[in-house]
Amino acid sequence: MSASARRREIFHRLHADGYVDAKTLSSDLGVDTSTIRRDLDAMAREGKIERTHGGARPVDGATFEVPYALKKEVRRHEKTAIATAAAALVADGDSVILDSGSTTYEVAVALRHRSSLTILTNDLRIAKFVAAFPDVRLLVSGGELLGSVYTLIGEHAVRFMSHYSAEWAFLGADAIDPVAGITNTNTLEVPIKRALIDAAARTVVVADHSKFGHRTLAKVATIEEVDSIVTDANLDEDQRGLYGDKLVVADPDGS
Repeated sequence: MSASARRREIFHRLHADGYVDAKTLSSDLGVDTSTIRRDLDAMAREGKIERTHGGARPVDGATFEVPYALKKEVRRHEKTAIATAAAALVADGDSVILDSGSTTYEVAVALRHRSSLTILTNDLRIAKFVAAFPDVRLLVSGGELLGSVYTLIGEHAVRFMSHYSAEWAFLGADAIDPVAGITNTNTLEVPIKRALIDAAARTVVVADHSKFGHRTLAKVATIEEVDSIVTDANLDEDQRGLYGDKLVVADPDGS
């Protein structure tokens, strides 16, 4: 495991449990305690955590955002299968809101052969891709750019979405838990995600299996507030039963 991946895991555990212990992390992650201490010291210098004797605790509002270029290539096959299943819900002529993210980008790819769609998004990469569709009405939110993930956020983006009513919203998630609901590492994105939910008749969360059974800092929505959660076939059986009929498991071959 690379240092960046290890530190992301530490950060996620920290916000799930409220505290991390260096010795426990050393055992769980299979590295020396001195390596963990260096990780914690580096994260503390970046303002992401607060060091304590033997461990660390969270800092309010801290985030650990993964750059878009890295997200896009992680679990690409699973994301493609999820996107195919999600796009199958959409009919020609529908209006669709696409949240920012690598999985929602794959939903955009899966929608490229639909006709007469209206697509609204706060993701600049999705907007650039959709702009090449031969038969689409594209609406882009505007707002302040969250650069590493090409996301438009802020009051302007939220206000923009409040003027529309779409049939579908496809929402990304950093973590999904049956009790904590849909959560996000970055608090700045929560208002626009809430606006996307409010602007749609039906909200579908698209997330690969690695996002389940975890919770991160900022709450976006409860499980009851979304209509469906589409994931891939690698989700553990013991997790599947926790979400009832909300859960849709995509076929591995994308059919």
